[in-house]
Amino acid sequence: MRSFDVVVIGAGPGGEVAAGRLAQAGLDVAIVEDRKVGGECSFWACMPSKGLLRPGEILAEARRVPGAAEAADGELDVQAVLERRDEIIHDLDDSAQLPWLEDRGITLYRGWGRLDGEKCVVVGAETIEVRRAVVLAGGTTPAMPPIDGLADARPWTNREATTAHAIPARLVVMGGGVVGVEMSQAYCSLGSKVTLIEGERRLLPREEEFACEQVTEALAEQGVDIRTGQQATAVASAGEELTVTLGDGAAVSGDELLVAVGRRPQVEGLGLESVGIEADGYVEVDEHARVPGRDWLYVIGDLNGRAPFTHMSKYQAAIASDHILGKDTAIEHGADGPRSPRVIFTDPQVAAVGHTTKTARDAGLEPRVVDIETSGNAGGSYYGRGARGTSRFLVDEQRGIVVGATITGSEVADFLHAATIAIVGEVPVTRLRHAVPSFPTRSEIWLKLVEELGL
Repeated sequence: MRSFDVVVIGAGPGGEVAAGRLAQAGLDVAIVEDRKVGGECSFWACMPSKGLLRPGEILAEARRVPGAAEAADGELDVQAVLERRDEIIHDLDDSAQLPWLEDRGITLYRGWGRLDGEKCVVVGAETIEVRRAVVLAGGTTPAMPPIDGLADARPWTNREATTAHAIPARLVVMGGGVVGVEMSQAYCSLGSKVTLIEGERRLLPREEEFACEQVTEALAEQGVDIRTGQQATAVASAGEELTVTLGDGAAVSGDELLVAVGRRPQVEGLGLESVGIEADGYVEVDEHARVPGRDWLYVIGDLNGRAPFTHMSKYQAAIASDHILGKDTAIEHGADGPRSPRVIFTDPQVAAVGHTTKTARDAGLEPRVVDIETSGNAGGSYYGRGARGTSRFLVDEQRGIVVGATITGSEVADFLHAATIAIVGEVPVTRLRHAVPSFPTRSEIWLKLVEELGL
């Protein structure tokens, strides 16, 4: 029986960060992965989806800019887009990830890892003894709603949608959240006739309504057939065609069906029952990402349900590894959870951090709402005519700090970190007055904010 100081189960971004930090600190570390080192984000989610979205975004922006517009009168080279996507995901080959582990002396186990009692991990037929800690970083899997005929239709999940080698003539997308809107736009730009179904009254129901409206308008202009307030009640397959029946009796047909209605924690088969933990949902953790009452067991990333984002998994991995190493660090209140920074990579992009207007009021706040046109300044003139975009800041005037920001527009994802620093750091707005944005850049939205506040 082999033994290690720490065993990390799951080699996605969070698992890699935890293993790397612990190994660099001198611990003997093993990492267990049954699919690809690099995880969902690298091969079937964040990275390939952005590879599919980016060409259409660039072309749309070029067509808004005089001079470039005259040169951008063709269509996307679909095969070239798919080939570039394959480069990004290394043709689903994770061998390029392995030297990183080897350089740090991390032992890789290929297979499904599960707990078998306290400080014991089983991978296949091998039992591993753990001296200090186990870190679970298993993530989530796509949710499949109980709809009559759905399973027989062999629907796509994010994995098939981000790695397909052919573009269907007609694509039906079930779910108007982040995956649904991103893949609807990507496939529409690549030539699919897309129908998008969402059970709520609007797309992106967790974000500011103005952001939803701008994304909805953009998708509709590109040709996406959007059906909101509609639940799918049945799916039927006939040869190469499938048909989805909606709650109002209408039916939509397509060649492929993408189900993007959410994700569920991947707890089944992790052996949680062997240490007295019910495996029926997200695993609760404390401010160190540690399971209460089990000082050797840590759960990071999507599996703990606090914040389903790659960047927050990596953040929690750093907190957990520090705690394993005896450092007194903890997750700051509000640094992860529902108010985490997040970006939707549609065109327009939606970048948000902290509260939305609704969540602020639900929390008992009555923030001042300041709306600014994202490109309503000198810097905005370079991003093309007619580009959508609004920057909303929520200011708690009692404390004099920004508590939420949602920014929409062309290529605004990198705007978000300034807002994250202001919100997480609770920087007084009077102090922001002296953080002068460069001219001519769209960062002057911050200058406009302090002007609106009369500072």
